[in-house]
Amino acid sequence: MNEYKATVIGAGLAGVEAAWQLANHNIPVRLIEMKPKKYSPAHKYQGFAELVCSNSLKSADVNSACGMLKEEMRYLGSLTMQAAEKTKVDAGGALAVNREQFSDEVTKAVRENPLIEVVSDEVTEFPTENTIIATGPLTSDKFAEAIKAKCGDTLSFYDAAAPIVTFDSIDMSRAFFAARYDKGGADYINCPMSREEYEYFYNELVNAESVPLKSFEDFTVYEGCMPVEVLAKRGIDSVRYGCMKPVGLTDPRTGRRPYAAVQLRKENNEGTMYNLVGFQTNLKFGEQKRVFSLITGLENAEFVRYGVMHRNTFLNSPGLLDDSYKLIGSGNIYFAGQITGVEGYVESAASGIIAGLNLARTLCGKDKFIPPEWTMLYALSKHISTESKNFQPMGASMGLLPPLGEKIKDKKLRYASLSERGLARLRDEINRRSIIC
Repeated sequence: MNEYKATVIGAGLAGVEAAWQLANHNIPVRLIEMKPKKYSPAHKYQGFAELVCSNSLKSADVNSACGMLKEEMRYLGSLTMQAAEKTKVDAGGALAVNREQFSDEVTKAVRENPLIEVVSDEVTEFPTENTIIATGPLTSDKFAEAIKAKCGDTLSFYDAAAPIVTFDSIDMSRAFFAARYDKGGADYINCPMSREEYEYFYNELVNAESVPLKSFEDFTVYEGCMPVEVLAKRGIDSVRYGCMKPVGLTDPRTGRRPYAAVQLRKENNEGTMYNLVGFQTNLKFGEQKRVFSLITGLENAEFVRYGVMHRNTFLNSPGLLDDSYKLIGSGNIYFAGQITGVEGYVESAASGIIAGLNLARTLCGKDKFIPPEWTMLYALSKHISTESKNFQPMGASMGLLPPLGEKIKDKKLRYASLSERGLARLRDEINRRSIIC
């Protein structure tokens, strides 16, 4: 066993990936997680890597931004990708998981690893060395203050989760199974709406009562996870061009494209629960029941979870963190996950891999490992470490990658070329140098 020791604070997606990387490099690691002693406002399940919002890890297509990122993570031995493969549910072209089984799979792997010691406790003081902070966007108040004292002002935004309904309560005589353009099989339930139905629903949505926010001064909603009622207030067609877009769908009752449509995605393998795609919300629970029951097919829906909204906190990372997620000028203190300003489940896990890998290499006396600039892993680490006047969270995007040497007008072909280039460069880099200590 190696003589070095490291600490990871937080057992979310980023934290478990960081601890896994350290253990894979023969570094004994202490993983501190405040659950089950204490829960954040959004977390309910005692397992690690709890998925709070959606159960989707986005596109499974390797030629998409998030699909490319997931493949890069697999190259580096990602624990969450292994768990996702074992617990996936049908979701068309997306990689979605049974969230409890996924958490259980990750938790089991971590707890059974002899080099990982799990400690249930809340950290309140800023660490001094050899630590990865992966406490997420819902860092406890005391530890958030300790981080603020060390790193300066943080930024805040609000994140929202969508409600979940039982399959048996959906009126399938009015809803139908289909994927857009028949891509990926009929894995989604679609609730079609006429213009009259949509306009009535829209008016009720924008006039519904929200949960009042407490003790937060600046109400800033991140675009990537905007409450549906906030989006709706931008205009009557805003949600019809957003989460209720009908493109690629044909209502079997009419043989035509509906005026608007709501899609529902599986929550578990058994298909007994479905979540309303894109319907993150901060409406009061009674209002959610009233308004969302106006959706075609959901008139008698049984809600097993209502949508919730919570504060997310992240660092103003440029100037604080380098491209390995290390706190500049620190004694081997790293950050990982959404607290760094990466946005999304997969992106958070990916940052944990890079932070864990680099702390491990530092403790082994090796130089840091930064993925090639053509990879999505590098694009994200560059985003959080590059000076910006208005730093905002960012998820995986092909727009973050260096352009190709040739112009390819067809987007699918261009994305495929970008993905092939990045994955090939990462494979070459892994083969060229020894990654594991």
